[in-house]
Amino acid sequence: MNQSQQVARQIAGQILTPSGWLGGNIVFAEKIQTISAGQAVPELYILPGFVDLHVHGAGGKDSMEGGDALEIIARQHAQHGTTSMLATTMTAPLADLERALRAINGSVQQRAPGGARVLGVHLEGPYINPGKLGAQPAFACDGTLEQVQRLHALAPIRLVTVAPEMDNHLQLVRELTALGMRVQLGHTLGTYEQGVAALENGASGFTHLYNAMSRLDHRAPGMVGAALAHAQFSEIIPDLLHVHPGAIKAALRAIPQLYCVTDSTAATGMPDGQYLLGRQVVHKCLGGVRLADGTLAGSTLTMDQALRNLVGIGLELADASKRVSTYAADHLGLSGRGRLQPGAYADLVVLDRQLKLIAVYVEGEKIELDYA
Repeated sequence: MNQSQQVARQIAGQILTPSGWLGGNIVFAEKIQTISAGQAVPELYILPGFVDLHVHGAGGKDSMEGGDALEIIARQHAQHGTTSMLATTMTAPLADLERALRAINGSVQQRAPGGARVLGVHLEGPYINPGKLGAQPAFACDGTLEQVQRLHALAPIRLVTVAPEMDNHLQLVRELTALGMRVQLGHTLGTYEQGVAALENGASGFTHLYNAMSRLDHRAPGMVGAALAHAQFSEIIPDLLHVHPGAIKAALRAIPQLYCVTDSTAATGMPDGQYLLGRQVVHKCLGGVRLADGTLAGSTLTMDQALRNLVGIGLELADASKRVSTYAADHLGLSGRGRLQPGAYADLVVLDRQLKLIAVYVEGEKIELDYA
């Protein structure tokens, strides 16, 4: 349904605009038409919809599966306020990646009713260090521009995770950046110097900061040190399992546009049990997802819980909101998402004073919440 076919809606509350809070009304169809001061509902917060650039799965489905997996994943995340997302792949043989991207492209071209907008692909591997796989399968390889272009022809790749220390990867960073893709550094054993060099060659961020990268030491700052000293953007997983709250606070002081991702898996929204993450078998228990050896393997985090976790460790709601929406949109150069202003897509969430979701709108469509 396009904007001209939608009936305009109006909701009132405390609206978070780019200029700050405004008590009033927001009128929208597919896109926001007006935001005006007026009699508001003081107990309701209206925030930009959440933007998640690292989604592997949800609802028992994994982004590598093909078929209708992405529709189910997008609907599950919309239930928790995610209005746009990147389908994230696993390190895998090229044939597996090609099959997955063909299926993902269908969801990119046509948003499923009731689901988040799939903006494209986050290629998390295979261009990573085989010595820092984390929960990635052992199919890491050196990347080439030709291979990325072959995959990009199947579905739009918006973000690529790269280990900069691997052969020819500085050149790859330059080439991908020239194509308009964002490059993040991750699953890397690279040094501080190699991280800085990658940033100087066009890399723009870091994949799940602290996790699966060389650590900070005062004599060998590592990739974490490069991020804290130089990054403008970086992902972080605020499930409070992947990163200690104190480390999150350190990153918040150092990285201006630190933004949150879920790194969610098929286990998200599902009971404890066994699930697939690409080719890996993972186990959901005790609030987390792990390989059989105990390695953290993605999460079951949702973006509404990420928001509550940030507020819980001391962030103001307006600041937390930017870190689950605006900064991720900024990283992809999306001026029409992640903010509430006339002309932007009507991607928004309504929360009560306890930060429980009351309503979600994706491009003006009201999402029917299963638990509401």
